[in-house]
Amino acid sequence: MQNLPVRMRRLRKNDSMRRLVRSVNLSVDNLIYPLFVCPGKGVKKPIESMADCFHFSPDKIVDEAREVFGLGIPAILLFGLPEQKDSKGSEAFSDNGTVQQAIRNIKRNVPELLVITDVCLCAYTDTGHCGIIKDEKVDNDATCEILGKIAVSHAKAGADMVAPSDMMDGRVGVIRKVLDENNFIDTAIMSYSAKYASAFYGPFRNAADSAPAFGDRKTYQMDIAASAKQAMREIELDIAEGADIVMIKPALCFLDIIYQAKQRFDVPIAAYETSGEYMMINTAAQQGVFDRQSAIMETLYAIKRAGADIIITYFAKEIVKNKII
Repeated sequence: MQNLPVRMRRLRKNDSMRRLVRSVNLSVDNLIYPLFVCPGKGVKKPIESMADCFHFSPDKIVDEAREVFGLGIPAILLFGLPEQKDSKGSEAFSDNGTVQQAIRNIKRNVPELLVITDVCLCAYTDTGHCGIIKDEKVDNDATCEILGKIAVSHAKAGADMVAPSDMMDGRVGVIRKVLDENNFIDTAIMSYSAKYASAFYGPFRNAADSAPAFGDRKTYQMDIAASAKQAMREIELDIAEGADIVMIKPALCFLDIIYQAKQRFDVPIAAYETSGEYMMINTAAQQGVFDRQSAIMETLYAIKRAGADIIITYFAKEIVKNKII
């Protein structure tokens, strides 16, 4: 029998054929859209460091939540800004905090939208660090106690899921314990399990006014040159402590970590396409370096192909509105 040439292009000849054999499928169901809530009333203010993103007051965020839900995006991730900062980040666990107000307003008006809340102190402390400072260092255990209070306050307000992003040791276990003790056994935890001390958080820190007043976050966020084994250990510990979903952040520079986590663990894997990754694409596209929509989708497919079940991205609304997926 004659040896026939292999012609891989047969399965690429038109869009219908490519769709038929495509094995990496990205759906609106996979997306989470981040939102920023700030003090005040009637506020919808553009964020200078992040194109097409806004600060919303707790009343105005309801309109945005309705739009997100109307697009079919199943969940939002809320970040909050306080009226005042202090050494303990007290407004982070206040029943009348901006996030708590926003949660109540959203759940009252758009009850089926999943509300996930960031649990951290960086935007609330006067030091800009993710924890309580003692002797010029972050006190891990004292911080975990306050993170538990934040999580409970969010659950009381109606949050469906809390997402600790601080990278303190043992915080998932503390949060799970206090949630259960307060009868919030159905409140899920999505842990920032492998969160790296990345350069790609810059625009977000401007948006959340959360840059550290001194030093950096390298004693608690992961070293960018750490081995994948360390990331797997972090994820393993969070799962053992009660995390329902684990997250890798940033997404694009750590696709290998997403892949290895997917191969090893049987829990949903989330990946966060960060503010810096978002603005890198925005800025390059504005300068005509490449086609914007093509670049967006290439990054999202890469994250999905690596193994992410869930993608947190500031592009979520855009790609659904433009019917790219």
